[in-house]
Amino acid sequence: MQKVKAFTLIELLVVIAIIAMLMAILMPALQKVKKQGRAVICRSNLKQWGTILALYTDENEGRLPMAYSGRIFWFFRGSWLPDGDPNKPPVLHHFDTKGIACCPEAVRVDTRYGPSGRSAAYGPGMSYEIRSSNGSTFEAWQIWSPRPSFRCSYGFNGTQRIFTMRGFKHVETYSTKGQANIPVILDSPRESGRHDNTEPPPRREGSGFQNFCINRHNGYINGLFLDWSVRKIGLKELWTLKWDEESDTAGSWTKAGGVQPDYWPHWMRGLKDY
Repeated sequence: MQKVKAFTLIELLVVIAIIAMLMAILMPALQKVKKQGRAVICRSNLKQWGTILALYTDENEGRLPMAYSGRIFWFFRGSWLPDGDPNKPPVLHHFDTKGIACCPEAVRVDTRYGPSGRSAAYGPGMSYEIRSSNGSTFEAWQIWSPRPSFRCSYGFNGTQRIFTMRGFKHVETYSTKGQANIPVILDSPRESGRHDNTEPPPRREGSGFQNFCINRHNGYINGLFLDWSVRKIGLKELWTLKWDEESDTAGSWTKAGGVQPDYWPHWMRGLKDY
């Protein structure tokens, strides 16, 4: 009789065990590469927002977009607004913001509770009511109405009213100094946010009013600056940026200001110091 060659049960189990070990070793590395790829796409989105803003300021004497009633929703929706909507600004007619509205790490929204807030807003040409919900570290904020619904995971720096509002001094993009350290649009759970370099960090991620202090990219968020450059920003680095004219970039929450490692809340202590 001819002898047939085949795997024994033990040999098969050894092969399966080796494959399982290799997968256990490779999966974290693959996940890390995947997250890095998403961060690159996020920065690419912000770079395109910078192009849109550069064109907008060129058309508006160096001024950034108008925030109506303190809200800047209309800008992020851009030309994705329906034709004929008075809130559709002419300068953005050739831009579709839908494709760059979300960081790949924060695309989904929490639909369990529906819109959590409403506000009256005034857009170019009309007044209307906005119904919206905030996002989180890995969830986008959403406009539920007026329709169509729209989701986004970036927000304007509203600390110094960097975008123009009636009755507020506007930021002149042509002459403002230190533009590479002035944030404009960042990863955010809301359409605009604040940051105060004198205020302590949130005790828990997502709490307090330091809206941009979210761990979306392994200790970093991504941001667009007033010189239209884009880079990653360490969460502790947020206390070194020029959020408004009075921001102290070497204050008590920086290495230059004498901050100690145990001053930070537990969820931030392992992050890079600045």
